[in-house]
Amino acid sequence: MRTGYVYLTAIIDVCSRMILSWSVTNTMGADVVVACVSEADSRHGKPEIINSDQGSQFTGAEYVGMIKSLKTTKLSMSSKGRAIDNVFIERFFRSIKYEKIYLVEPQDGKHLFELCDDYIRFYTEGRGHSSIDDMTPMQRYRLAS
Repeated sequence: MRTGYVYLTAIIDVCSRMILSWSVTNTMGADVVVACVSEADSRHGKPEIINSDQGSQFTGAEYVGMIKSLKTTKLSMSSKGRAIDNVFIERFFRSIKYEKIYLVEPQDGKHLFELCDDYIRFYTEGRGHSSIDDMTPMQRYRLAS
């Protein structure tokens, strides 16, 4: 943004491409990621595996401890410098930037939040994905549950 950085954290279900939880903040600490994972857990249940990159917010004691507290969830981290390991969330981040954020310059954090909220609703409920038989992520997620 013009006046600084804002970070989007999102948890995606790889099977359905459903965005399970997300957050927009002006900091990128472990507390933000922990809150996002906690929300996904409370709304959708414990994931079998959670994968992230090796950013400091994902390698610190707060995040690692939280994932370990889920007991049955396995922690996975991508290799350094390999964005392809997180291809599904990286593709989502590219889509939201090029299909929404870069087209409508956010005026402030609240406006960015509204843009993200609008796009994520469209992405999960209104956009078919060829990789999941042209279903929306919401349709695929409900089919699997």
